[in-house]
Amino acid sequence: MAILAGVLAKHYDVYIPDLLYFGGATSPSTDRSPGFQAECLVAALGKLGVEKCTVVGFSYGGMVAFKMAESHPGLVRSLVVSGSVVAMTDSISETTLERIGVKSSAELLLPDSVKGLKALLSIAAHRKLWFPERLHRDYLQVMFTNRKERAELLEGLVVSNKDATVPVLPQKILLLWGHNDNIFNIELAKTMKEQLGEETMLQSIDKAGHLVHLERPCVYNRRLLEFLAYVTAEASKE
Repeated sequence: MAILAGVLAKHYDVYIPDLLYFGGATSPSTDRSPGFQAECLVAALGKLGVEKCTVVGFSYGGMVAFKMAESHPGLVRSLVVSGSVVAMTDSISETTLERIGVKSSAELLLPDSVKGLKALLSIAAHRKLWFPERLHRDYLQVMFTNRKERAELLEGLVVSNKDATVPVLPQKILLLWGHNDNIFNIELAKTMKEQLGEETMLQSIDKAGHLVHLERPCVYNRRLLEFLAYVTAEASKE
């Protein structure tokens, strides 16, 4: 992400927040919903004086981005989302877990061993990634902190099919997908594109899985910059 931020910072003001429990950010609230995360980000952007922005989100961050766009259309001008869904319904959750072959999201996404981390990376990446054992152990210690709260975040994601709705969003949206995403596959992205409305476009990147921005960073960055240039040009006409 540091490489991506450096590329973007040449042209735009870039803010990279720690979502709650993904880094140093915590909260006394017991609310673990993406909607609460979204409101925290909106409040932070308000403190920084941001009036309009494009939100770029990956996986869980994409769900938070969709909530920001839905609840604050005056703030969020456009969205770029990869490997995510608007709402993690019962059916999407069950289908995804069954396809991957795990019993729960926590089993996959909160590994507590090198073996579990390797299993996660093998599913999330299209190409086989090799790292020395020591790096795997360091990654586990650094990247999977706040395990209790993160497990609660995962539990707070799933909503019943009858309660879930996909809003037609007014923003320009780019769904930028790894063509070989094994977690949220390209067919799911195609369905979501149709549901979100005519301002939504879908672009897939070959030879990339769920970790599309890490596996094909040059292609991902180029597509992202092209979209940002487009929405900036459109905004200047208003």
